[in-house]
Amino acid sequence: MIVKGIILLGVNARMNLEILEEIVPYKIRISERVFCSAVIVAGGKGTRMESKINKVFMEICEKQTILRVLDVFQENSLINEIILVVNERDKDYCEQVVDKNIYTKLKKVLSGGKRRQDSVSNGLKKVSEEAVVVLVHDGARPLVTHDIIQRSIEEAVKYEAVTTAVPVKDTIKISDADGFVCETPERNTLWAVQTPQVFKKELLLEAYNNAENLNIQATDDAMLVERLGHKIKLVEGSYENIKITTPEDIAIAEAILKYREIGY
Repeated sequence: MIVKGIILLGVNARMNLEILEEIVPYKIRISERVFCSAVIVAGGKGTRMESKINKVFMEICEKQTILRVLDVFQENSLINEIILVVNERDKDYCEQVVDKNIYTKLKKVLSGGKRRQDSVSNGLKKVSEEAVVVLVHDGARPLVTHDIIQRSIEEAVKYEAVTTAVPVKDTIKISDADGFVCETPERNTLWAVQTPQVFKKELLLEAYNNAENLNIQATDDAMLVERLGHKIKLVEGSYENIKITTPEDIAIAEAILKYREIGY
């Protein structure tokens, strides 16, 4: 099929990209077409973890959380480079823990800022000039899968801005200042946002420049892009793609890993 596609392309130079994409395997067509930089943000203090060490260095099934994250992005064929942003106090330790002979895609380990937003901004400044797409991922989400990464990049190529998310399972209530329910939004319109979030590089840079100029603060990158008036495409993530935040999350993550070993 690939040979047939090449012959057809030679006969008709105007053959559109959609037809070629049907011929060339999924992973090959994306990795050849797009240079993708991954900014892994692990700059938080992890105060809710009630631990003296940063949560990204806590072990899940005998392996540190941040190494599990790096494993996935190192092994993914669509990722060309990795920028790791950590808390300034953890930078030296992180450079000792992360073996660059194993994580050959790791371009830089940087110190983060006071806010997540500042940490992402620091990472963006070190992204390669070749990058077309930038993927931002929480260093505390070690159970992200190759499938989620691939679908997110594919959709970002089409729509320029995407975030992974899952439909909310519970009914959500909005309260007033006194703690009384004032609204119950329709559950089928609600999504819980995860990472990765993936953007065309120039769009994300514009969003961050706009945020700096107007002193806009946001809890995720998609919010900054939304402020430009750009639509964000939702890509379904996974309920297994949890964020390690509190002590019980370690136990949940270990249970998920064991389930994957048995069930997959």
